[in-house]
Amino acid sequence: MDWYNKIENVSNKQQFLEFVNLLSTDYQKNIDEWENKSIDLFLQAIEGWMEDMEGFYENSGLDTPKNIDLKLLYIMLYVGKVYE
Repeated sequence: MDWYNKIENVSNKQQFLEFVNLLSTDYQKNIDEWENKSIDLFLQAIEGWMEDMEGFYENSGLDTPKNIDLKLLYIMLYVGKVYE
């Protein structure tokens, strides 16, 4: 799977939902390829990457996103806990 290509091409809600579904399927079928196999490790990895993301973008020669909707990310992560 070319994950970077998938990420680069996400530009609307439907494509994002397809990406989430692919990620879920990949976890089920290829768990041995996942560094973070539990929810706590997965969330810690997101936290760590977010803390260091400026370095990622700088080292990749990319512009750091300026208008990240952090409230939406907060809500999405929280509803993953409570939504049925």
